[in-house]
Amino acid sequence: MDRVLTNLSMVTMNTDSGYRLIENAMIGIENGKIMFAGEADHYDFHGHPDIVDCQGALVTPGFIDCHTHLVFAGNRAEEFEQRLQEVPYEDIAKAGGGILSTVQATRHASEETLYDLALKRLQGLKSDGVTTVEIKSGYGLTVDDELKMLRVARRLGKLEDINVVTTLLAAHALPPEYTNDPDGYISLVCEQIIPAAAAENLADAVDVFCEGIGFSTAQCKRVFDAAIKHGLAIKGHTEQLSNLGGSALAARMGALSVDHIEYLDNEGVAALAASGTVATLLPGAFYFLRETQMPPIDQLRNLDVPMAIATDFNPGTSPIASLRTMMNMACTLFRLTPEEALGGVTRHAAKALGHGTSKGQIEIGMDADLAAWDVNHPAELSYRIGVPDLKFRVVNGHLFHAHQAIAPHHSYTLKTVAEQSATGEQHVN
Repeated sequence: MDRVLTNLSMVTMNTDSGYRLIENAMIGIENGKIMFAGEADHYDFHGHPDIVDCQGALVTPGFIDCHTHLVFAGNRAEEFEQRLQEVPYEDIAKAGGGILSTVQATRHASEETLYDLALKRLQGLKSDGVTTVEIKSGYGLTVDDELKMLRVARRLGKLEDINVVTTLLAAHALPPEYTNDPDGYISLVCEQIIPAAAAENLADAVDVFCEGIGFSTAQCKRVFDAAIKHGLAIKGHTEQLSNLGGSALAARMGALSVDHIEYLDNEGVAALAASGTVATLLPGAFYFLRETQMPPIDQLRNLDVPMAIATDFNPGTSPIASLRTMMNMACTLFRLTPEEALGGVTRHAAKALGHGTSKGQIEIGMDADLAAWDVNHPAELSYRIGVPDLKFRVVNGHLFHAHQAIAPHHSYTLKTVAEQSATGEQHVN
């Protein structure tokens, strides 16, 4: 063993029934993988591993934010203010606001600027126990700018203390250059942007915005076909504002997840159940836009469709970098249980990213991505907002205290609990 975590309670999330809470537990880690997870009395370790006294912490799988738009430039706080003053969105857009304002700002920003901006946003997610994050493109809408965004996301993935999954979302909005030619833009996405992203290994998946103000199901199918041709997984922004059948289309084509889904109908739910596609709930956007159409939670439950929860962090409809806030919103707005919410940011979120066999559970052979909390019961993670309950995270077997953060242009020395004790440093409680 490289590292052994002791004196902890453990929530494995490795079954469909309950948290599976184990008291007096121990977790053994070697080469970034979990090699033992169970009652401490049932295992004798040998050698000289780093022993981490968790001081009674509750340890969960590391949280996974499976839907974000962290890489962008610009700020839409003035638009937020205008909307609250009941200025029509059409007027805001005509005045240069809306998504195209983010597109213009992102196009003009350098990779270094985009990296620094995204890094700051990422710190909020880390403080909520996130060890894996998905980052989408979608604010460039040209070959060069979409690839620029993906390169920034890949660079963030080189940090020691976070895992990053990248998604190409070129079919996010119609760029101004193609105002009267949406099919022409979809041709650009399919024939140039997707092949370029695949050739440079910049994307793990391809997403689309299937909506009346986005792209039709026929256009989205073209994008999905191109993605599959280039060996990329597929995902969908679907049924957020209306029911176009995008979720069913994505499910039939083997999508990892469909996200938003407020207007999903019974046929769509059945399609998700048949394909194993994850339903990703984005309560931040629902809250921020003051929507009233709820996702079909009961139907999803009845057909055992896995439900993930994500922040959808973006400048226009969910500028909230807190996954625990999303867990609370999923419970209060969508009536999920705290147990479902925890599953939504661990095992089901892992499945939504195609990592269901390696992340999101505390199980032998899984990646050693963990979060240790100063709480007594797992329900507290959904119940309480804003209290710094995180003690530390473990990412690929490496331990990072809650106060540690990687600055844009600086490195730091990773210190374990044992190393901090030896130098008299303050532990994080």
